[in-house]
Formats: sequence, C-alpha cells, structure tokens
Amino acid sequence: MSTTIRFHQYGAPDVLTPEQEEVGSPGPAQVRLRHEAIGVNFIDTAFRQGIFPMALPGVTGVEGAGIVEAVGSDVQGIRTGDRMAYFLAPGSYAEVRLINAADLIRSPDDLSSAKVATVLTKGLTAWAALNGFYSLKAGETVLVLGAAGGVGTAAIQIAKAAGARVIAAASSAEKCEVCKAIGADATINYSEQAVPNAFREAIKAATDGKGPDVIYDPVGGDFAEPAFRSIAWRGRYLVVGFANGEIPKLPLNLALLKGAAIVGVFWGDFARREPKAQAAMMAELAQWYAQGKVKPVIDRTMPMAELKAAYARMGSREVKGKLVLVN
Repeated sequence: MSTTIRFHQYGAPDVLTPEQEEVGSPGPAQVRLRHEAIGVNFIDTAFRQGIFPMALPGVTGVEGAGIVEAVGSDVQGIRTGDRMAYFLAPGSYAEVRLINAADLIRSPDDLSSAKVATVLTKGLTAWAALNGFYSLKAGETVLVLGAAGGVGTAAIQIAKAAGARVIAAASSAEKCEVCKAIGADATINYSEQAVPNAFREAIKAATDGKGPDVIYDPVGGDFAEPAFRSIAWRGRYLVVGFANGEIPKLPLNLALLKGAAIVGVFWGDFARREPKAQAAMMAELAQWYAQGKVKPVIDRTMPMAELKAAYARMGSREVKGKLVLVN
C-alpha cells in the first residue's frame, strides 16, 4: 500500500487527507515512480485553494524525483531502477505515482533527489524570468524581492552568473545573510522599512539613485508599488508570483513615466508553448549547475507526512531556500 495526500474540497491545509491505496501497474506509456523527494511550491497552495481549479478529489504538488519501479510496455530508454525526475505534472504528494514517461527527465548522477527537487521548478522559473522573456545583460542591476525564498535564491545566483549586480530584499537580517552568502552584492531588510517611502529610499541608496534595471517580484503585496516607483528608466518589472497572498494594483502611469515594461512570467505556459526554448534553457541551466555557478539552497527536508507543517513553515515566512519532502 502507498500513501497519497488528497483534498476533496478546496481550502486551508486542513483539507489535506492521507489515504492508503494500491498503485497498480503502469499503462503502456507510463512508469511507476517511487518518490524519494518532492518539492514544495507556492503553486501547490494555489491548486489546493482553487485559484487554479483542478478535478476533485485532487492531488497537488508539481515536481518530484525518485526511482522507477515499473515500466510500461511502450516506454523506451527508461528501465526499472533508473533515477528520474519531473516538473509541471500535478500529483506529486504521494509515496508512489503513475506518470507519463514523456514527463520524466533523468536525474543527474551528482545530485541527490532532494537537490533535484530543489532546482527544477524554482531554478527554471528564475531562468525563464531573467533569460527567457528578456535576456539579462551583464552590468545591469537586478532587485530581487523575497530573495531568501526558493525562487529568490535561484534568481540571485542566475543573475550573478549572467554578470548582473544583485540587490536582495528579504524580511530579516538572517535571510539577508543567506542572500549575501550566495552572491548578493547588497541587501535590504524589509523589516527595517516601516513605511513604503523608507523602502524606496533604501533602493535609491543601493543603486546610487539610478534605480534597478530589473525587478524580480515573486511576492506581490505592499512592497510592489514602491519597488516599481523606484525602477530605472526603461526597466523591466518581472511579475513572478504572489507569495504574499495579495495581488498588487500598480498604477499604469508609472510604466509610462519610466518607459518601463511589466512582464508576466508564467513559466508553466512558457514551457508548454515554447518547448524548444524551454529545452535550451534546461540544458544551459543544467550546465551552470554542473559548473557550480548555481547551487541548490535547501531550507530543510521533512517527511511527506509533515506536509501540513511544511505549509505552516512556508506561510510563516521562515523558509530560506526550498522546502523538500522526503520518503
């Protein structure tokens, strides 16, 4: 028997229910994968809350890594015992799952399953934002909001590897230290900015009055507008997500006055609509990981049975890097 964590209605983490089931044999184009690690992402919350509706009962979680237990009759190039991983395939909160072989990629030999589950969604989201929609140029200044989180730590490293100057904004001194340790050139502590104008002044000071060329925002909320008001002439504001829970309303006259672009970064659709660009992006990011330019940042690993506690930790804004569930 295998444990699968389902929800039968949308809502808070309390709707999650562990259920025992027998996972059958894979279909002709499927494999049966036993998870070793499962990534925890904010998009999982959006599925669970019905922001992104899915058929009920639902199993959320979009990425995982593990060992192949069985292979369908039509599957080529994958064998029992292979280490494989996937992303953008909802249904990962399970000890064992059936998944289409076409959704799998081979796990690198030099990365543990926990690290693989760290780099996929977060790393590729950051890469798509900074290099997929608009190419980041060496010498540009990037302001990363929510910089100590999973997509934030990935963005810092990817921007640095591209030759940019990075200013990391995070909610505590401890998180700012994490950002410095992975390459941030300067940091801004949100908790020290009691009013929006103070945040703008901090950005101004960190950029010598010019403002950031690129703002990478996976957070939303109250700091979005003062950040956008601080953007440099012809800057790019990258809308990556709303971890704060509040979708900001930006005055569009600011885009006019700054000659700035507001760019929505929906990496999932980018991957589906532009598969060739996605494949090239994955190959280059994998090379950067192999070269040590970008490294997985794991906040902690937790047993899958503690999924609700993982959500609570994520909601408390304590996470530094990425949360990973392990079996």
